[in-house]
Amino acid sequence: MDLGLTGKVALVSGAHRGTGSIIASMLAAEGAQVAVHGPAQGDSDAVVHQIQNAGHAALAVWGDLTTDEGAHQAMAGTIENAAAPSILSNNWGGVAPGRWTDTKAETWHADYERNVLSMVRLSALASEHMKAEHFGRIVNLGTLGTVQPAARTPHYYAAKSALAAASASLARELGPHGITVNLVSPGLIKTDEVEAHFRARAQRKGWGSDWPEIEKRAMEEMGGGNPSGRMSTREEVAAGVLF
Repeated sequence: MDLGLTGKVALVSGAHRGTGSIIASMLAAEGAQVAVHGPAQGDSDAVVHQIQNAGHAALAVWGDLTTDEGAHQAMAGTIENAAAPSILSNNWGGVAPGRWTDTKAETWHADYERNVLSMVRLSALASEHMKAEHFGRIVNLGTLGTVQPAARTPHYYAAKSALAAASASLARELGPHGITVNLVSPGLIKTDEVEAHFRARAQRKGWGSDWPEIEKRAMEEMGGGNPSGRMSTREEVAAGVLF
């Protein structure tokens, strides 16, 4: 299927690792020129080289998205080395450990900076250029926890819920300019970190070492999250972003 991405410039935040790297790689394979963002210089070089070695176009950009300066730096690097992005994938974010009983206000603020204001900063910068072209695509990465939050990490789920509301508001703001805003909200994603976490948990609980069985137990313990009974893969999430 030709998704019509050939020649488009795409900026993917947090593409130096994990799901973001898969999003960047799949966008590049579809013909987009991808700015692969990492928080610091050199963070995304390995992903850029991997994409380039596959015969696709990619460049490295960096900046601390918890600051206005860092967001401007990432956007300027994209524009100077490619062009203003017509596609923005706000993938960067994160979660600090904690529960209601031991999480301080600073952690709530930090998670809001990572998961909401990073999107606000980049989207504000990118949308100004998109408006001039009367075309743009902004895709934010959310979580199923927005509507099915767990007791743990309430600061993270609160931030992601704010991200969902901000995305809907931004879609109304930018729609008349030919710019769409969408939110992709998966449940558990099978990353290396998630698999390692549940394999360690399986060892403690006596679940065995067979990954399908561990995955099944993990999904049951986490309250399910999707009817398939398994975790989504990074490739499946990336396919949703590309669509």
